Amino acid sequence: QEPMVESGGGLVQPGGSLRLSCAASRGIFTINAMGWYRQAPGKKRELVALITDGCITNYADSVKGRFPIARDNVKRTVSLQMNSLKPEDTTVYYCDAKWISGNGNNTYDYWGKGTQVTVSS
Repeated sequence: QEPMVESGGGLVQPGGSLRLSCAASRGIFTINAMGWYRQAPGKKRELVALITDGCITNYADSVKGRFPIARDNVKRTVSLQMNSLKPEDTTVYYCDAKWISGNGNNTYDYWGKGTQVTVSS
């Protein structure tokens, strides 16, 4: 099993909605933040939405107001509600959990394998 397990990707028409969900494996002991990234072919992986253990959120400008993120610290899950989907949202989405070292100098990322989201008519 990969460190983070995503689900909810698929094919949807423009203007439709999808909900992505992700669960952390038992091998991840400490999670300080969880988020979703996406990566188009030939592009770097980019942040879509992030939520910290203090419930502070960070969104890409392109999805702000469309893709609310939520987490459950007990269940160790994070979800991304994707609304008003556009063709340009089409790509692979990756779940991420972040552990920040005690001194705050280092951050380690635990990634899922990715789930495909396709927005097309």
